[in-house]
Amino acid sequence: MMVLGRLARWLWIGLLLALVLVASGVLLADHLTPRATGAPSRALEPQAGQTEIDRELAPTLAAHPGETGVLMLAEGLDAFAARAIAARRAGRSLDLQYYIWHDDLTGRLLAREAYRAAERGVRVRMLLDDMNAEGLDPSLMALDAHPNIELRLYNPFRNREGIGRLLEMVQRVFSVNHRMHNKAWIADGRVAIVGGRNIGEEYFSADPEVNFRDLDLLLFGPAVAQASTIFDDYWNSDAVVPFDALHQMSSSELDAMVAAANTDATAAAAQPYLDRVERSQTVRAYHARGLTPHWIKRVEIVSDPPLKWRSDDRSDWLVGRLTAMLGTAREKALLISPYFVPGDTASEGFGQLVGRGALVSIATNSLAANDVPAVHSGYARYRERLLRSGVHLHEMKARGHTQSAGVFGSSGASLHTKAFVVDDKRGFVGSFNLDPRSVDLNTEMGVLFEDEALAIDLRNEYLRLTSPELSYWVFLDGEGRLRWLDRSAVPASVLENEPDTGWMLRSLVRVIGWLPIESQL
Repeated sequence: MMVLGRLARWLWIGLLLALVLVASGVLLADHLTPRATGAPSRALEPQAGQTEIDRELAPTLAAHPGETGVLMLAEGLDAFAARAIAARRAGRSLDLQYYIWHDDLTGRLLAREAYRAAERGVRVRMLLDDMNAEGLDPSLMALDAHPNIELRLYNPFRNREGIGRLLEMVQRVFSVNHRMHNKAWIADGRVAIVGGRNIGEEYFSADPEVNFRDLDLLLFGPAVAQASTIFDDYWNSDAVVPFDALHQMSSSELDAMVAAANTDATAAAAQPYLDRVERSQTVRAYHARGLTPHWIKRVEIVSDPPLKWRSDDRSDWLVGRLTAMLGTAREKALLISPYFVPGDTASEGFGQLVGRGALVSIATNSLAANDVPAVHSGYARYRERLLRSGVHLHEMKARGHTQSAGVFGSSGASLHTKAFVVDDKRGFVGSFNLDPRSVDLNTEMGVLFEDEALAIDLRNEYLRLTSPELSYWVFLDGEGRLRWLDRSAVPASVLENEPDTGWMLRSLVRVIGWLPIESQL
């Protein structure tokens, strides 16, 4: 009894401490957050003929006045190559905005491209969300120390690592939950890469285990100015803090970090991957001057406001623009969302579109392919309801037959593309998932367009992702039971449980589904 009493006492003490931490966070609110002390700055205005990018694009842009060139980047190698080439050609500025920047092979290679650009005199501004930056301070400080590089963090922690960071997360449990999910790579104010990819091996076909199937759009022309304006709004917002206000290092430590980063990026281990990049379709077409972009007048780069969570005014939130476009569907709406938790409102809206005669078809991850099982628990709650309303569902296989394993190519796959196409005429590509976190908690960014040729390309990407080789078709059998059809099997086979999963994972997801956490998914 004494042991039980002592245990109960310690549990109460722990609970009381947690409540005190959370209560202090609620009462003090944003006073716990480091202040935004950075000097305001703006995107550098493009100048005719000033940089290699200016000169290279001038004839093409002159031939398409008022139009923006758009290229789809569906392959990881092409997406890496596009960023590296843009950085190498830049002569004026690089503005880089990301939710995640991993300190892995591709992260170090692209950081080296930014550093080399700074060495040429290019002004580099890097804006990263701080949630995934734990442990990266030495590498980030090595970049920030360069006179031409400035690094800022969105909604950062005061405590940079260890137990202090964990305690601050508990204390600021409400305010720290709001993150910057935007992704943009902007070179010289002339070229922008916007879409779903963060910076890391799994986004660029370099992970030996599992790679994401993702999508970016590369843009050049008038619309790029919109990406620069969005970047400036975030860079100068009260949610953003200069990195050097959070962490300091000695000059000797900085020199050692710079040397180590350069050595890692140029090591022999990187060469097999770089060789694959050089053989990518985009690199070959670029060097042969064979890129064929879509030229579009009606294209817009859009974003949530940087302080989205501080206002009840939702008029300028991205979800409103996306909902309005989806609501125009007359024939079809094809949606791709790796994390898909539609909620009652969207589920009802999809059913209404079907009722008006439109085909509504959604591609998302299967449980086995989803890297966040908790999100799948939220999706599973709506799956049967969607199917009964006539919505089509396809779930990505964890292992597609078209992938091959190798030194820098995995046999596993997970969906990470966030996009939709309406009536084969207009669409969206960006960072927005169809889930509560993208709607209410995170800031999001993407490209809205109206162009039949690009819409058909996006439709074809949807058809590729939902092909029998890559996805299961989900349906209800004659008795209303959930089933998965593997159309690639010979003969086609019907599966009665979540494919490629064991009972423990399925049970875990079922238990998580009982928790009142949908608003956080």
